[in-house]
Amino acid sequence: MSTLSINAKQQNEAIQENKVVLFWSFTVWLVVMNTTMFNVALPSVLQDLSLDSATASWIVSGYSIVFAISTLTFSRLSDYLPISKLLLIGLSILGIASIIGFFSTNFTLLLTSRVLQAAGAGSVPGLAMVLASRYIPVARRGKAMALIASASSLGFGLGPVIGGAITQYLGWNYLFAITGLVVLLIPIFQRLLPKEDVQIVKFDTFGGILTALTVTGLLLFLSSFNYIILLSSLICMVVMWKHIHKVEIPFIQPKLLKNKKYLKLLFIGFTAFVSHFAALFLMPIILTTVFKKDPAEVGMIIFPGAILSAIAAQFIGRLIDRFGNKPLILFGQLFLLISTILFAFFSTVSPYFILFTYMFMSTGFSALTSSVANEVSRILPKDDIGTGMGMAQLIQFFGGAFGVTLTGIMITLQQELVETVIYRNIFLGLIVLVVVAIVNFSFYVKNGYVKAQS
Repeated sequence: MSTLSINAKQQNEAIQENKVVLFWSFTVWLVVMNTTMFNVALPSVLQDLSLDSATASWIVSGYSIVFAISTLTFSRLSDYLPISKLLLIGLSILGIASIIGFFSTNFTLLLTSRVLQAAGAGSVPGLAMVLASRYIPVARRGKAMALIASASSLGFGLGPVIGGAITQYLGWNYLFAITGLVVLLIPIFQRLLPKEDVQIVKFDTFGGILTALTVTGLLLFLSSFNYIILLSSLICMVVMWKHIHKVEIPFIQPKLLKNKKYLKLLFIGFTAFVSHFAALFLMPIILTTVFKKDPAEVGMIIFPGAILSAIAAQFIGRLIDRFGNKPLILFGQLFLLISTILFAFFSTVSPYFILFTYMFMSTGFSALTSSVANEVSRILPKDDIGTGMGMAQLIQFFGGAFGVTLTGIMITLQQELVETVIYRNIFLGLIVLVVVAIVNFSFYVKNGYVKAQS
């Protein structure tokens, strides 16, 4: 009788776990798609609000900066506050911001709504990996993380398609209505998420502010190359480093930054995001300038890769749970290497080469990011998972911004060259970066790989 009761309880927990991962993946999809589909609408926003490009760029930059900081902040707060309460706050802010954005008719209101959206949206990816690391057993964690990662890839792929269609037929304000659907998920999460106790501690507000200023300064420098901003951000970084060694519970744990295995994983994730985001930035440019494709066609060419990534997630997760993270990290890196090589030599030959190659890249990216996240959750102590996951996602997001910015700079510097040579040179640079990441992973394995637990 007791055996039956235990099994029934375990089965109920498994069902709840599956529901949480499914709904959370859907939320991640909405949040990521909110970023990419709005980028497609920028030309319409420029025209409707009579903005110049420099002013409009703050809509993207402001969102990126606040999103990056919010992701780390929510992850850090999860060490003290219940995940359910933090997600309620995040989704509520995102929902309210979406309503403001839907009715925005001027730049100030639009920028305010996008910044608030970012502040709330950061809770979703920031808390997703913390939840998986804290409550999903190691034996099934890989599958959960792979599903969440694939939802993110699907959002990247579907964003331009859905965003272009909505902007063209309904107007850019209706993009906020799509994101506003997250409020419908609040009661579901409140029912499904575990109940946790609140830990009464003194939150390191000053450390959080210093971190925010440092990240903001670095991202702004990437977009403006203003050396005063760079100097200011470096000063904030130095002050932050001294500060976190003085307080009892710092915003960023110093021991994380001294953990060599953790830092190696951060670099692997960083290079993956640099390569993937650079490719996502270049593909529409190549398809538009070389093959004269319109936005809808561009979205449809990128779309199959995103779909394949979502389908492959189920198999990737099972492979992680069965064989551990090492084979999947290497698999992801090799797929990234193959795809960047193919992009370097065949991206300007035919749009079908781009379609085919991105299927390789998106699958490799999904496998790599989910296995790296799973490995991070295994090597860190339970008390450091919140901060560690938040830091990892912050570095990855920074890598994506860095990849896009660096790619734009490389195009400008080579503008006197033939287009095919410009794109080939950029992808050759990405090949070198991926190779360095593979070498870095070989050192990680050599110095002691954390084996999967059965």
